[in-house]
Amino acid sequence: MSDMMQENKKIQNAGNSTKHYARLLALLLALVLAGLCAMAALVAYVDPFFHYHAPLADFPYIVDNQLSQNPGMARNMTYNACIIGSSMTVNFDTDDFKDICGFDTLKLSYSGAYPKDDSNILEIIYDEGSLSRKTNGMDAVFFAMDIPVMAADTDTVKYPRPEYLYDDNIFNDVKYLLNKDVLFQYIFRPIVQGKGSDLSEIYFSWWTPEYYNIQWVMHTYEEPEKVDEEMAADTLIPATQENLDVNILPYVEAHPETEFYFFFPPYSILYWHNVMQENTLEATLTQYQYVADRLLDYDNVHLFYFQDMEEVTDLNNYADYSHYKPEINKYMVECFKKGDHEIKSTKEMEDALSKMRAIIDGFDFETLLSTDWG
Repeated sequence: MSDMMQENKKIQNAGNSTKHYARLLALLLALVLAGLCAMAALVAYVDPFFHYHAPLADFPYIVDNQLSQNPGMARNMTYNACIIGSSMTVNFDTDDFKDICGFDTLKLSYSGAYPKDDSNILEIIYDEGSLSRKTNGMDAVFFAMDIPVMAADTDTVKYPRPEYLYDDNIFNDVKYLLNKDVLFQYIFRPIVQGKGSDLSEIYFSWWTPEYYNIQWVMHTYEEPEKVDEEMAADTLIPATQENLDVNILPYVEAHPETEFYFFFPPYSILYWHNVMQENTLEATLTQYQYVADRLLDYDNVHLFYFQDMEEVTDLNNYADYSHYKPEINKYMVECFKKGDHEIKSTKEMEDALSKMRAIIDGFDFETLLSTDWG
């Protein structure tokens, strides 16, 4: 009898232990769940990627992630003009657009942007259901027209985008709300630092003034191999036409209320050396003329050609063969206001390209490339 009682007691104790561990597990799960809910609530409240709402007035937001933060800014910031395009746009200071042109401008650059990248952000910019469009109209778009990518496939993007920040599916937002990098890098880090980004200067290139010099440019320059066979002049036109028709012109046509400022960025003279090495000069110039002619068909388009500026032959204005110093960005803003370097007709574009050809023909590439730059 005593043995049976002891056995029953053991069973009872085991049952109590099981219940005890079950309660501990339930408590642990409840704590984990509460922690995850708190984390999600904190991310949604601060919203460092501006996915749900405009920025909080006093939070020091860090803005340094184009792929993740551009869509939220496009939806929820207050602006009536924007800058889009590749790294050719990152050194614009939006305060210049305010001071010179009178626009409250938002920078929405994508370094290495293809036309599809531009189309993706334009779709969000013109979302009439967004807070931004309910607050302000879209008065101006400043658009860097990079000819080298205009022959890409119409669906090509520079980097795969995080769809959960671009779509309207609330269920996949868990990838944002429970993201430890968002929590630590974009909420805790700025709180500790006590200083956020200056929105007028976001995405500025890492090159500081000392990098803009000919020694640095030539030291890092890699000359393409010479291609013997010349590309036919019309080779690039079909793909360029498709990109214009699919990714760019639909927005120009659908929004006559917006003034579109397209500009050909002032790549350095070394860019043209690359073109000649690749034996695509005639094809490239034909491509420029074609794009200009298509854009000039629209009354709400202003087109600027900056590649024949004197500055393009002075590599002290560059950090590599294409990226120019911020002072040139400011000069371009002044041109947008005054109309300098604006192309208003097919003939003016032909003249600009003839001038560009003369600059190329007259430049001493042999001396530049034979010099020992260290």
